[in-house]
Amino acid sequence: MTCLRTIWLSTPMKRMSWKYFRQLTLNLVGDSMKGKGDWIVDDSAKTNQAFGCLPNDRPLEELLECGIILVDKQSGPSSHQLAAWARSMLGINRIGHGGTLDPFATGLLTLLCGRATKVTGELLKKPKRYVAVIRFRRPFESEELHELVSQMQGEIYNVPPKESAVKVQVRTRELTKSELTQTEEGDRVHLLSIDCEAGTYIRTLIRDLGLLSNNECELLELHRSSSGSLRDQMACTMQQLADAVFLWKEHDDPRGILRLLSPVEEILDDIPKIIIKDGAVAALSHGAPLARPGIVSIPKGMPTGATVLLSSLKGEAVAIAELSVDSDEIPGMKNGQVATPRTVIMQPGTYPQTWSKE
Repeated sequence: MTCLRTIWLSTPMKRMSWKYFRQLTLNLVGDSMKGKGDWIVDDSAKTNQAFGCLPNDRPLEELLECGIILVDKQSGPSSHQLAAWARSMLGINRIGHGGTLDPFATGLLTLLCGRATKVTGELLKKPKRYVAVIRFRRPFESEELHELVSQMQGEIYNVPPKESAVKVQVRTRELTKSELTQTEEGDRVHLLSIDCEAGTYIRTLIRDLGLLSNNECELLELHRSSSGSLRDQMACTMQQLADAVFLWKEHDDPRGILRLLSPVEEILDDIPKIIIKDGAVAALSHGAPLARPGIVSIPKGMPTGATVLLSSLKGEAVAIAELSVDSDEIPGMKNGQVATPRTVIMQPGTYPQTWSKE
């Protein structure tokens, strides 16, 4: 890795961060650098710097067309209201949010701009971490509560509360970890940390905790601290967003808003990637299937139907696709369809077409 950093220091690309240089190098030479050795590599593939760009090098206009903003939601407004305020401030037509927080809840809320709204479904699938302040009607011994909370793991029944906007029906959710971290007010008020599957209703979970303990339990505060690899420390307040927009629009200073906008690739980094050649990007951005000759690298052990991210040599998200064949069969193929795009992310025309119009 020291040698890799030395190469990075000598690169002529002024704005390429160490993070992205390392990522792109791993994409090209394979995950063997991590000790996995699970990539198929085409060493002859090159990228044309005249088309596309590194995700972190996108200009403001492109980030507003396909980017994300991480907001630290305060108690009071709904998630929909925050998205509407951001839409009005930025002056763009389409902004959505991934993962609704109740008005009383605080914490990480991801706003998706423009084409980034297409990947809302991928964001909703990510595991979440919450911190809840709960209060029991009667004092509860910490040791007894620790034992009860430690049992709250694995698959559980989780019925949406009546306050929820979704259909109230029995469903199951996976709890990865529940941990009691702090106790106060005579053992009635407790701080609970919960790692859970997407779609888990914490209000219901706390109600069930009261039923299990035969001691009515109330949810006082709820904070979402993470969603997948995204953390609340990375988020800005709505006031900070408003200040950045003011500097951009009134003083022609986009530095603040550029720091708050991130490329859509930030929320897709946990999807297995197929790296594709420049010549295949244009067709894929129009929804065409990926053929074997267009591949640079692909992870091993991926079954037919698996979800993959089709990524350019510069690390740009082109499309989310489904594998048409097992990835282990691809080395023996010379032609044929490999993956079918399910959600196209890249704007058509970013790369020149290489097929004939006739």
